[in-house]
Amino acid sequence: MQDLIAKAETLLEALPYILRFSGATFVVKYGGSFMDSPDANVRNSVARDVVFLEAVEINPVVVHGGGKAITRAMEKAGLKAEFIQGQRVTDEATAKIVDYVLSGEINPEIVKTIKELGGKPVGFAGRDIFKCRKLWLDDKDNPGKKIDVGYVGEVVEVNTAPLKESIWCGFTPVISPTARGEDGKIYNCNADIAAAQLAIALKAQRLVFMSDVPGLLSDPKRPDSVVPHLKTGEVGELKQKGIIDRGMIPKVDSAVAAIQSGVEKVSFVDGRVPHAVLLEIFTDEGVGTEIVL
Repeated sequence: MQDLIAKAETLLEALPYILRFSGATFVVKYGGSFMDSPDANVRNSVARDVVFLEAVEINPVVVHGGGKAITRAMEKAGLKAEFIQGQRVTDEATAKIVDYVLSGEINPEIVKTIKELGGKPVGFAGRDIFKCRKLWLDDKDNPGKKIDVGYVGEVVEVNTAPLKESIWCGFTPVISPTARGEDGKIYNCNADIAAAQLAIALKAQRLVFMSDVPGLLSDPKRPDSVVPHLKTGEVGELKQKGIIDRGMIPKVDSAVAAIQSGVEKVSFVDGRVPHAVLLEIFTDEGVGTEIVL
């Protein structure tokens, strides 16, 4: 009986959040090593959360990654993966592989999984949704010079019309992080930046970044050192201290841009934790790191 009462209490804890967020749009960036987990329950956990959001009349929109699958496909094609400052060096052959893996393999698989669990997903290739500008990296060894990493883009525009139509019809858009460049060619894009630009364009209420870390850590060597709450004004100091560093920089910068453009809250959660999205949204304590204005 106590177990049943505990379940009822959990539902009651979620109720005010369900009422508050009904009709809102939430963008979920789905990425991390857990996407490749051999455990189907781990892989399907995010999909179940998406279906739950649909069921309580929240409008989820998913942007997914797939870096490890791209690397495997490149190795199979005899191409070696090379990274500079965390960005995959992408020549024309690699760009084709990136687009095929993300839009032709991973996207349909996520769509299929959500559908099998009772959801109403619809897949979109990022090249039909995102427009980008070519990304040039700063050469840290030669100030003032730039590094060319090929067909890597930074999302600057979102085609919201098909997404809004899908949401209006009760479907969940699932989008790959590729984009069409100013030259008309396909570019590989950072999924975090794409998700943030999407949240801004759709005027989303929440943006959730899922990865395989517990959140922003004050000490990278201690998984239990999660910073639970962060204001945008504190970001600069944490960068100077090195707490926000390397791969976390584009995530946090994207989060700050989203919040400054009207997104209410951005969360960093661990996708390896079952139902991390629901725990973050529908419980009083939440999980991971939340960033607010």
